[in-house]
Amino acid sequence: MTETVLTMSSVEAGYGGGLVLQGVDLQVDKGTITCIVGPNGAGKSTVFRVISGLLKPKNGTVTFGGRDIGGLSPSEILKSGIAQVPQNRALFPEMSVHENVLLGGYAIRRDRALLKERLAMVEEMVPLVKDRAKEHAGNLSGGQRRMVEIGRALMLDPRVVLMDEPSLGLDPKSVAKVAEVIRDMAAEGRTVLMVEQNVRLGMNLATHGVVMEQGQVRLVGDAQDIADNPEVASMYLGKTGHNA
Repeated sequence: MTETVLTMSSVEAGYGGGLVLQGVDLQVDKGTITCIVGPNGAGKSTVFRVISGLLKPKNGTVTFGGRDIGGLSPSEILKSGIAQVPQNRALFPEMSVHENVLLGGYAIRRDRALLKERLAMVEEMVPLVKDRAKEHAGNLSGGQRRMVEIGRALMLDPRVVLMDEPSLGLDPKSVAKVAEVIRDMAAEGRTVLMVEQNVRLGMNLATHGVVMEQGQVRLVGDAQDIADNPEVASMYLGKTGHNA
């Protein structure tokens, strides 16, 4: 039976006096990988800011696990089970890989046994965290840094992981490794919601797709159906139809 873990209902949000999101409806089910695509300014990043608590919705509701989280602080939302892997430059370069990852478990730092257990879990999912533990994060390649960022986000054992442009600036080999970890997270029952400019990659990786334009959700469905949609294919994949 499908379990919905995250819902946005008629959400309006923006900055200053303007609205970026204009009545966004979004439903994300447990264990799925949902990819949001759309042109610049569509509101994709604003969706993440609202879900993570960095931006309060002006209207509408955000529900996680049946609880309205629209008024919670970012730290409360993080503790509730939603973590985010930001777009880039999220590590402290002069700190070691080990130290950077442990920062992800700051909220449980006093429970040494749990912290150790979570670190072991992260090292199993992301072996680089153990293999390069003592190395300064600033010495890592872009792909390696992304893996460390994912490991840090997993330290609180989140139910939902928000991923903002996970392939940005990475070489194909690194993209493949990141994609493998994303699939592993979903296989373990975690839910992944990602924004990805590389539509072909995003839809190949995702189970579900969402197309946004001008602050609204225009199209939702299975990722492959979204990728095969002639309008989407023409706009994002350089195709003119199903057989092009």
